Amino acid sequence: MIVIGLVGRIGAGKSTVARRFAEHGAAVVDADLLAHEALDEPGVVAAIAERFGTGVVEAAGRIDRSRLAREVFGPAPRHAAALEALEAIVHPRVRLRVVAAIAGIRGRAASSGRPPAVVLDVPLLVQAGWDGLCTHLVVVDCEPAVRRARLAARGWSDEQIAARDRAWERGFRAPAAGPTTWSVDASGDPSYTCLQVDRIWRNVVEPRGSPPA
Repeated sequence: MIVIGLVGRIGAGKSTVARRFAEHGAAVVDADLLAHEALDEPGVVAAIAERFGTGVVEAAGRIDRSRLAREVFGPAPRHAAALEALEAIVHPRVRLRVVAAIAGIRGRAASSGRPPAVVLDVPLLVQAGWDGLCTHLVVVDCEPAVRRARLAARGWSDEQIAARDRAWERGFRAPAAGPTTWSVDASGDPSYTCLQVDRIWRNVVEPRGSPPA
């Protein structure tokens, strides 16, 4: 079974790459969506409230993500410690959901007779150690100025961008070069990004043929 993990900073263009893979027929597992689901679990809400205080919990009993973000993203050592604590609560739940999603895709592909191809769109794929779930990695690169402009267009301040970058850099290690590691430059026009994804698809997925994995 082919599992392609996307590696790249926030705003680099991973979502564009994931959408193009989906257009080719890949199943995309979006870890951000799974993390949002995990944050709604009562046990997760209770653990976060215990660590960060009830101020990060809304009246309806859901996590106030904006307040929680202010607790974990910042320049001080306490922010790094808080982020590590949050990841210890949330990441195991998200990993279970990712593994379950992959298993479900594998099962559906086996019954349909089509070879499964899965794309993991995970913000901290390498940092969380989830690259071990992948058969191939695609590193999505983007010029810093372009990436910052994209995030600024979403309403992000320079401080917010810098905080996310610091969080992303913590524990990051560049994937080793090799036949299962690919790169995509997503700095320019989306059509150029898509052409690069098309090339990866032709080389990685299409040669596998039609038998199920």
